[in-house]
Amino acid sequence: MDPESPPVVEPVSILDAAVASIGGSAREGQVDMCREVSEAFESGEHVLVQAGTGTGKSLGYLAPAFAHVLNSPSSRVVVATATLALQTQLATKDVPVVIDAVEAVTGRRPKAALLKGRSNYACLHRVREGAEEEQQPGLIAAGELATALRAVDAAPDSVLGAEVLVLREWAEEQAEAGGLADRDDAPSHTPAAWAQVSVPVRECLGATNCPYGVECFVELSRDRAREADLIITNHALLAIDALHGGTALPEHDLLIVDEAHELVSRVTGAASSELGAQQIDRVARRALPWLTDAVGIDFLDAADSFRAALDLSDLERVTDAASTMGLALARVRQVARAALSDFKASATKGLDAARVQAQAVVQEVYDVAERMAGLNEHDVVWVAERERAGRWAVVAPLNVSGLVRDSILPDVTAVFTSATLTIGGSFDALARQLGLGSAGKSVSTPPAPRWHGVDVGSPFDYTRQGILYIAAHLPPPSRDGLSEATLAEIVELVSAAGGRTLGLFASHRNATAAASHVRAALPHMTVLCQGDAQLPELTRRFIEQPATSLFGTLSLWQGVDVPGETCQLVLIDKIPFPRPDEPLMVARQDAVTAGGGNGFMQVAATHAGLLLAQGSGRLVRRLSDRGVVAILDPRLMTARYGSFLRASIPPFWTTTDHDLAVAALHRLTENLSLTEGAPNPAAADQSL
Repeated sequence: MDPESPPVVEPVSILDAAVASIGGSAREGQVDMCREVSEAFESGEHVLVQAGTGTGKSLGYLAPAFAHVLNSPSSRVVVATATLALQTQLATKDVPVVIDAVEAVTGRRPKAALLKGRSNYACLHRVREGAEEEQQPGLIAAGELATALRAVDAAPDSVLGAEVLVLREWAEEQAEAGGLADRDDAPSHTPAAWAQVSVPVRECLGATNCPYGVECFVELSRDRAREADLIITNHALLAIDALHGGTALPEHDLLIVDEAHELVSRVTGAASSELGAQQIDRVARRALPWLTDAVGIDFLDAADSFRAALDLSDLERVTDAASTMGLALARVRQVARAALSDFKASATKGLDAARVQAQAVVQEVYDVAERMAGLNEHDVVWVAERERAGRWAVVAPLNVSGLVRDSILPDVTAVFTSATLTIGGSFDALARQLGLGSAGKSVSTPPAPRWHGVDVGSPFDYTRQGILYIAAHLPPPSRDGLSEATLAEIVELVSAAGGRTLGLFASHRNATAAASHVRAALPHMTVLCQGDAQLPELTRRFIEQPATSLFGTLSLWQGVDVPGETCQLVLIDKIPFPRPDEPLMVARQDAVTAGGGNGFMQVAATHAGLLLAQGSGRLVRRLSDRGVVAILDPRLMTARYGSFLRASIPPFWTTTDHDLAVAALHRLTENLSLTEGAPNPAAADQSL
């Protein structure tokens, strides 16, 4: 070794220092994870690390990541997590802890940077060129004006204008202070107000063309990312980087995907597009100043024709180019192409921002219509409908495994981690979706690095902390909604739990029906239902009022973290298979079957297994948690696929005995009463 080179940094020493700095203690699973990640970076072999809730996986992968970039200065790590909220949590909480630990151990301080998509930063061109004289603040400060208008319940347009003024002032302050004008740091605002100070990717003029390109917040964020050893981003931007040839993220050779069970869904979302009649009409009107009369009229007419075609089409996959929908898509493509030709013919000297941005949105309509009208075998096109937004067309990739394998993984060593990576007791289902094939085998050409999966366990003792109760005596679920027997079962379980129930339902109809029935049967208990108010408000009330129950649908299966007595019963009405009329899932299932595989097991059952793992995992969030997961679908015991799905659920002690489950809930409720009245809460028996 060169006597002047710094000593090798040991990742476990950084982990120990980080854990000690927050007053924690060593966890075997966390240490095992640290070593697995470090070995993957050294060997170049992809690894899937399942780290149960409570393991402390963020520190478990950040410590070896920073150790590696210190030992190999030419390396850079990208950490991608599922949401902007988790990304911010990493950047403001976990990463600073580990950087401080690195400095304490080595005397060196690595750099980290947060990187988001373009629309998450204010746009100085929109801020400065979009401002109108009559909107400029007078004697009252913009922030005070916005607050005053909200207080008197002013007209929405007035409040919006005031919010925009506040955001513009804030953006200018950020520019002067060298900040990034990140939306998460902005004053309180509505999405409509943020849209007035930000710009979609398509409409960006580009740093070289924009008069404010030198000051651009997005360019500044990317400059800082290029100087960093570790970049914190999200799944969506990772996918966008893959879709656009690596233009969104700086070069990197190491990748950590946190909440990796979400990656396929997020990549699918990033690679999907929508097209609606209102959107086409809005784009056409925006483009009119640069179009000939004939083309402009055709563009507007195409929007009307598209609306009519949507109304006439079934809510299903579009496969025939000669169908009403197929022809409507072809016409939109044709008129958008003609509009683009008009833009070229009307080119002007110098920068005309309005023209450039109008042309960009026409180009987007053309690109989406071209993709949809092509009905490519690798895409799924269908007609969808929302209650308020009406109908629109959607296109999504049939499979994203090739995109992940060929555009995200070729030049990096990847660590995929989550509390739920094994479905049916195996890593193979998720690995297939990521293009990795079976363990140890490569499916790409040239061969990609091998991969392996490891479960570092959980600090929780699931068999002692929870019961999995499967109501095998109930009738199978019906399309007609919840049966009387199922509703009666829900009432008895909620009553035994003293409320404290998180109800996870396969449909909003079932959640509403169950909430109404329990309210009528147990009028002394509070039951909140998704849709009664905004979800953050409902979740806050659920946490603050432990005897309250909260019933809802998909966003509650994965997005609620409520440790403690607030949640002692997780109630699941049925196995969460995808809807049989969901075009993308049906197409994916059919494709697997056509290829000789088991489409039901690889798509529908895998989807259900992941959600069951996530939903049942809501019960135990800390070492003192106790409770029951009740699944009211007998197929979990009686169907052939039942064992596969049960293997996806944490290893709770399992029973089909109704009386035993009810007695356990009663005992928990009684123990809580004793705890609340005891001088020493720890003395109360909290066992099941």
